[in-house]
Amino acid sequence: LKLEMPTVNLDGEVTVLATVPEVVQSLKSCAVTWQKLISRVLEEQLKKVPQGNGPLAEIDLWREKNATLSALTEQIKLPEVQKVLEILQEAGSECTGDLQIVLSDLKKHHMEAQDNAKFLSTLERHVKNLSSGPGTEVISNTIPSLLNALRMVWIMSRHYDKDERMVPLLERISWEISARARRVVDLQTLFKQNIPAAKMKITEAKSTLEQWKKCYFTTCIQVEESGSERYWKFDVKSLFEKTDYMVSICEDLHDIFQVTEELYNIFIPELITVTENPKGVDELRREVNIVISPMEDLTFDPFSMERAQDWGFVMEEFREDVSVKIVRQIFVQNLKDPPLYKNHPPVAGAISWSRSLFHRIKHTIIRFQEEEELLATERGKEVKQIYLQVAKKMKEYEDQKYHQWRERTEQTLPLLLKDTLLTANSATEEPVTTKKSVCFTLNFSPEIQEIIIETKYMEQLGLPVPEMARYVALQEDKYLRYTSKLKAMLDRYHKLMEMMNEAETKLLDDYIRELWKIMRAGHKRLTWKSVGIGEFIVQCTQTIGKFELLVHQIHNISENISSKLRSIESTNLFKFPHSKNGDKLPGPKEFFDYVKCEQAKDVEHMVRKYSAIPQLLIEVEGRVANTNSGKSPKLASYYAYWENRIYQVLTQLIVKNLQAFNAAVLANVPLVQIEAVLSVPEITLQPNAAEIGKMAVQYIQDCVEVTKHFVRWMHGTCIECPPQHVQADEVVTFSFYSDVLQSPLIIEQAVLITQNVHKLLASLNKCLNQWKRYDLLWKSDRSTVLDRLAAEKPSCVIFDEHLQFYMKVAQEVTQQPLIKDEQFIRLQLASLASAVQENAKSWVMSLGKLLNELVREELVSLQDEIQVG
Repeated sequence: LKLEMPTVNLDGEVTVLATVPEVVQSLKSCAVTWQKLISRVLEEQLKKVPQGNGPLAEIDLWREKNATLSALTEQIKLPEVQKVLEILQEAGSECTGDLQIVLSDLKKHHMEAQDNAKFLSTLERHVKNLSSGPGTEVISNTIPSLLNALRMVWIMSRHYDKDERMVPLLERISWEISARARRVVDLQTLFKQNIPAAKMKITEAKSTLEQWKKCYFTTCIQVEESGSERYWKFDVKSLFEKTDYMVSICEDLHDIFQVTEELYNIFIPELITVTENPKGVDELRREVNIVISPMEDLTFDPFSMERAQDWGFVMEEFREDVSVKIVRQIFVQNLKDPPLYKNHPPVAGAISWSRSLFHRIKHTIIRFQEEEELLATERGKEVKQIYLQVAKKMKEYEDQKYHQWRERTEQTLPLLLKDTLLTANSATEEPVTTKKSVCFTLNFSPEIQEIIIETKYMEQLGLPVPEMARYVALQEDKYLRYTSKLKAMLDRYHKLMEMMNEAETKLLDDYIRELWKIMRAGHKRLTWKSVGIGEFIVQCTQTIGKFELLVHQIHNISENISSKLRSIESTNLFKFPHSKNGDKLPGPKEFFDYVKCEQAKDVEHMVRKYSAIPQLLIEVEGRVANTNSGKSPKLASYYAYWENRIYQVLTQLIVKNLQAFNAAVLANVPLVQIEAVLSVPEITLQPNAAEIGKMAVQYIQDCVEVTKHFVRWMHGTCIECPPQHVQADEVVTFSFYSDVLQSPLIIEQAVLITQNVHKLLASLNKCLNQWKRYDLLWKSDRSTVLDRLAAEKPSCVIFDEHLQFYMKVAQEVTQQPLIKDEQFIRLQLASLASAVQENAKSWVMSLGKLLNELVREELVSLQDEIQVG
């Protein structure tokens, strides 16, 4: 659109040009053209309507209006146009008034379009989200934001603050939301999806429609609270009639999918697992598909309010089929093993299941009865007949289940109540000879609990129950309390019996018998009808508590004794001296004397601990037998048990220490030292091997004889045996020594140690044999050898050879190792080496002396010859 500009020259003053007729006439013609153009444009713009049903169409409309009118307005503001208007005004032209009116209308409509375009642009983003935004979350966030923006437009806009503008806009938004919901719930694709996905889409659409209405009324309240004088009092029907109807359709569709899902996911899987007729399951599946098939083939739009009656017929038929045919099929298929509700008992649960199916179809008949014309149709008569048949079968099924339960309950409940409280696995009169004790079991039949539950549910169902069953059901809390306390009592009893070993079981035989005597009433006399159950539980619990206290006291004393025995068993009887002067080690005698001395100290400590045990057993005697003699017949087996434990501990004590000694013998850590000495004519050990072997054997003997200090108890007591005078001067003390000495483990260790010591000494003797190559130094008769050599009158060379040999021997000996470590013994060779060296040097001295004598004789003879000559 473009205004036609005048062709005359407008240069000059306005007052001057206004007096030129040709100029004025030309400008008048131009003004008339402008007036017609602007009037035509305004007329066209006022006739324009939004091109579409949604709010975006209205936004686009005002944006286009604003653009068109802005273009005209900008041209009017041009200096050339303004000068034309001034000239015509100065000339007093009659067309000026008409043009000013048109220009005034243009300004008014332009301002309106500009204002509307500006405010509606604040809605554009929300409207686009509403139209094409992804996901329900975007929509749920968009609707409140959109309405809040509309509220601001209502308050601030000069044109959209009126009903005639705001209501159409709200109607367009409502249409957009409806269209969005319609696109989500597309029946052409909805029934082809899986049920959960379809339900989710329906729920999304329904939520969007409901949120629109809810947010609208929230905004109404906010407008009122904002202090604005203009409230939202719009026609609610025009805004929500369509969306409310769509909500109801969504609810119907959701019901269809919900019922279908129940039929598939609840009944059909159960039928597959329990039915004996798989074909029946397939038939039921086909029935379900037939029921929903009309929904997939609809020839009309269910969201159209004009087709509400058609949709009502479809839903009516669906409900009839679901309520009667499917329920009948489910009932027939599940008669033998009906699916039960959670926590429901078998019989009452079956009756509840049957009644729930009946209620599914009952409302259909009620609706038929309310609308007689429906009942009069062929379809109505068919549905009624099926309903009556199913209802009759359900009633017969319920009656049969109920009467069977009542008859069985009246027969079995009295017998069950005659059961004793407890059962036992063996006779409680038998003596306690082993650790295994009598095991009691709660004898409360699960059938009683089931009858109680059945009775309660039967009464809830309005069915009469046997008087005894009602009485027992009323006593349920009492029975639960009894069974709970009995279980706790039995658990405590069994735990206590498991805590005791065989010796303690024999020791406490009288107490156990007394406990069994009390508990025997629970499995011999008392039944679930007895009145003394509470007193029985209290008596048993108190007796077990006292017995439990006694057992714990005995266990504490027993642990004290065991602690002493563990201390004795862990005693180290092989404490050897450690070298303090570097390589200086003790000799065998010093070593074994030290070990024996330390052993004596340890034995003293062990005996003190051993001597304290009888007093602890007397403490047990006081608690069990109420005596403190140390020789109670009731504790005879208990004394024997601990005496046997002491024997085992002493045996282990000796075995462990002998093993430690054997390990020390075999270890390559020298503990004692001996010397190799020359005792002409032999090289020997000092002390010799026999003495060392005896010392080792003596240690073994000393170690075993430690048990002589542990005096045995008199038979049937924990009192030490007094010394026995066998002869006038011979006293015998009974100890564990003779028993421990015969232990195969100890004998085995003693033999093993002796063998290892002998092997070690043999190895050391083998080492000494290497020195026997020098034995000619002391075994040869030196005077005889020298006389023979002198008689031979050897040359100096011969003498030199002999001297070199003995000097070499003396030198060689100094290069030999002087210490030999073999397992736990260090062999000192210095003394032997010194003796060999001394013998070699002695030979050198003797040969030198002989040579001197022979040379002297030769010299004297030579002198005599010189004198004679």
